[in-house]
Amino acid sequence: MFISDALAQTTDAAASQGSVTGMFIQLALIFLIFYILLIRPQQKKIKQQEAMLAAIKKGDEVITNGGVYGKVVEAEPFDLTIEVAEGVRVKMVRAMVREVVTDEVKLPTQEKSKAANSNKK
Repeated sequence: MFISDALAQTTDAAASQGSVTGMFIQLALIFLIFYILLIRPQQKKIKQQEAMLAAIKKGDEVITNGGVYGKVVEAEPFDLTIEVAEGVRVKMVRAMVREVVTDEVKLPTQEKSKAANSNKK
C-alpha cells in the first residue's frame, strides 16, 4: 500500500516537471520569433535614423516631420537652422528631420516638372 502511493507521487512530479520545461521552451521560442520579426528590424531602423541625423551638415536639403522642405544653413549638435524660403529661417530640433533629400528623392519631382513643361510646349 505504501509503495504504490510513493510510486504515484514520483510519477506525478516527473510529469509536472516535464510540462514546466516544455512551457519554458515554448515561451523562449515565442520570444525568439518576436525578436527576429519585430525587435531587431526596429532597432536597425532606429540606428539608421540616428546615423542619418548625425550626418546632417550645412547645405543639406531636408524634409521635416511636418513635411516642410528646407536647406540647412546652420547645424549645431542638437539644433538645425533651415531656410524654407528666401530669407525665412526656422530653428528646429535635429530629431524632427524625417529624411535628407538626395538625388533619388528629387528625381521624381524633376521628371514631373519636365513632363509638365514638355506638355505645355
